[in-house]
Amino acid sequence: MGVDVVLYRAVVVGSDRRRLVPAEVLPDPDDVLLNLVRCVRGTGRTPLLDRVDPVGELVVPADQAPQLLAEVRCLAEVARSTPELTHVRRLDRLARRCRQDRAMEIRFEGD
Repeated sequence: MGVDVVLYRAVVVGSDRRRLVPAEVLPDPDDVLLNLVRCVRGTGRTPLLDRVDPVGELVVPADQAPQLLAEVRCLAEVARSTPELTHVRRLDRLARRCRQDRAMEIRFEGD
């Protein structure tokens, strides 16, 4: 029951409609992200990540990407194994892409 991270791009369709298109997916089949989030939850340093729900969805728009990047650093502090470190690096890259493009958002999608 992992939490996948999906970077979406908003694409204008027609005159006023917008559609979200997945740009990149960071799957979490082994609960790596979920376990890291549990390690930092409730410390007061990760208010966005504290809201990650293993069965729900958390939307982080581009304007909140700087806050997400700060919280990803907290995950990096507790990451120990190679899979954990790799996952944190990939999440950091997604958050940086999101920060650079206002048409993007990140969604943490639970099972």
